[in-house]
Amino acid sequence: MTRVRRGYIARRRRTKIRLFASTFIGAHSRLTRTATQQKMRALVSSHRDRGKQKRDFRRLWITRINAAVRESGVFYSYSRLIHNLYKKQLLLNRKILAQIAISNKNCLYMISSKIIK
Repeated sequence: MTRVRRGYIARRRRTKIRLFASTFIGAHSRLTRTATQQKMRALVSSHRDRGKQKRDFRRLWITRINAAVRESGVFYSYSRLIHNLYKKQLLLNRKILAQIAISNKNCLYMISSKIIK
């Protein structure tokens, strides 16, 4: 029986996995089976943590806005500010409000005083 030369598809798949796992430590970057497992684990973690990152940043923005609002003394709480923003139909998201609260507290004070009137 003649010798059969294998194709390149399996080698190409393993090379792709090795390139993905090249920065992993130890056997996780060298052995194909463990590299495959670590790749799946890394992709699961990155997918899960993208949602977690969005939640964490939203919490941070809310905390910053709340601190700035309570400090300025126009409103008593963050929830009243957001409620009045929605009532006046001002389209400012929490990220922008947090940036305004950090960089220019005077501007936040002006926005909140306009809402009250």
